[in-house]
Amino acid sequence: MVSSTDIAQRIIEAVLAQRLAPGTRLGEQSLSMLFDCSRTLVREALVRLAARGIVTVSSRRGWYVVQPSHEEAREAFEARRVIETGLIRGTTQLDKTALRRLRQHLKQEQAALKGDDVGQRSYLLGDFHVCLAECLGNQLLADTLRDFTARTTLIAMLYQSNHDAVQSCQDHVDIVTALERGDTAAAENLMAAHIGQVQAALRLGTASDPLANLREALAPVREATAPAKKPRSSPPSDTYLGALL
Repeated sequence: MVSSTDIAQRIIEAVLAQRLAPGTRLGEQSLSMLFDCSRTLVREALVRLAARGIVTVSSRRGWYVVQPSHEEAREAFEARRVIETGLIRGTTQLDKTALRRLRQHLKQEQAALKGDDVGQRSYLLGDFHVCLAECLGNQLLADTLRDFTARTTLIAMLYQSNHDAVQSCQDHVDIVTALERGDTAAAENLMAAHIGQVQAALRLGTASDPLANLREALAPVREATAPAKKPRSSPPSDTYLGALL
């Protein structure tokens, strides 16, 4: 029997795999049919995800995957930067089991880069940060990072990130290599640079103003200092507000 936790986890995984885009509607009835469970369980899962900042609800429109604003994007990356660099700064030498797990994760990332499953690649690149937090021994922050990573995945989709997946994987390799040799200062700097590069790759101008085109069209017309004469061959203008809308 599926639980509300299972449903929430599946939705998070779908976000990390870029299979649920920002603004996707999550109908209670549809989800209850997909998971073969009651709408009560679905609602419990969605309420949990709303508290974690992954979905939002409207009394008229229902449940939707969040669409982070510019300010929310900045805050999400800043939160990740503080958490992840702080985790590395406070760590001691990683044990062999943790390093083995991280190396295995990197192998999965590299294999995914050679394949054509974009969803698997996206999931693994995001999950590396959760895996790293778990290997550093802090499950609570690992759970928090899972939510922040999901939000930054939505941000990357919404603002059309052009950050190279191959570069992300190489950044992860460099971070683990630094941790393996016990150089936590280098690993911390590499993590800060990595998160900064991912953030810098966002095209934040893309979704800044959904009314940009209409706003420009309806801007007051400025009078020219020396209005040019219309060529006689030009037909009279028939543009009016209805045409602009």
